[in-house]
Amino acid sequence: MSSGKTRLIVVFGGRSAEHDVSCSTARHVLAAVDTAKYIAEPVGITRDGAWVRADDAIAALHTGADALPDSLKPVGSDFDLLPAVRRSANEGEQVVVFPLLHGPLGEDGTMQGMLELADVPYVGCGVLGSALTMDKIKAKESAAYHGIAQATWRGLHISEIESSTASQLASELGLPLFVKPANMGSSIGVSKAHTIDEVITALELASTYDEWLVAEETITGREIELAVLGNRDLEVSVPGEILPGDEFYSYSDKYHDGTAGLQIPADLPPVAVAEVQALARRSFQAFRCEGMARADFFYEDPLQGGRGWLLNELNTIPGFTPISMYPKLWEASGLAYPDLIDRLVELAVERHARRRRRTDY
Repeated sequence: MSSGKTRLIVVFGGRSAEHDVSCSTARHVLAAVDTAKYIAEPVGITRDGAWVRADDAIAALHTGADALPDSLKPVGSDFDLLPAVRRSANEGEQVVVFPLLHGPLGEDGTMQGMLELADVPYVGCGVLGSALTMDKIKAKESAAYHGIAQATWRGLHISEIESSTASQLASELGLPLFVKPANMGSSIGVSKAHTIDEVITALELASTYDEWLVAEETITGREIELAVLGNRDLEVSVPGEILPGDEFYSYSDKYHDGTAGLQIPADLPPVAVAEVQALARRSFQAFRCEGMARADFFYEDPLQGGRGWLLNELNTIPGFTPISMYPKLWEASGLAYPDLIDRLVELAVERHARRRRRTDY
């Protein structure tokens, strides 16, 4: 018998280096869920890939620990893809999955593909949008195709690295430069290299996270982020500005030191706000995103010889912690955290119904 509530299955943790961030995100989403509308069911994935039953996942979250201990009881062989999905659907309950898996094996289209095969509505971008935005090299190639300005960059495979690579990158991009894993987020594995030796070290670090790497010129400009919400009819938030406390917006700056500042809304003239909101919409559509994404830009002042707006990246599963930009931007735009969750669920259901009309024969 259906309760009339939507069963919201929150999937978090995962095998990527962003496991801790995902757990923190899940805690805050679960705390904000309106229990009058939803039956929230957490499903955790440990660092070694074991799926954890809801009761164990809840217990782990209540401890306040960032990570799910690998000692938690994994699901048994009778686990049917996601707990209660088919049972609830058969009972007439609306079921929506909210993936909160940051990084590879969760944000890159793998989880989304599984949910497509399971025929379950899920929050956020689909397979293509997730995969395309996760891989920085393919995202940059797509941005270039669509004429979206970005920093000067070079992508390379670890097999291409030679003794002269660091010097070549410095010659092409200048020093200092950034080196990043192509498939990672939360600034994990990212280095700002000031010397040739530091470029060599940065390449070594990034290659521990991915076999594909990206090197980028250093942008001397402002870091502006916007939140995008919607499937076809898009809403864009007010812009916010990152004021890094570290030399760049590093992992520790984001999640440990707390020294980064956020200015919402960003101090920008109305014409610049309109420009970047339009560019956020255009980027979201170019990458085939749906549901949600955070659009990150650099701004070089044209009055000082700068290039204007430069796309940094789109993040399709942005953080939802109290210090995360995505919910803060919507709150500043008039959409409270619980209402944001409602909108994301509505968009998931709408997208699923629309796609099924074209795949059911």
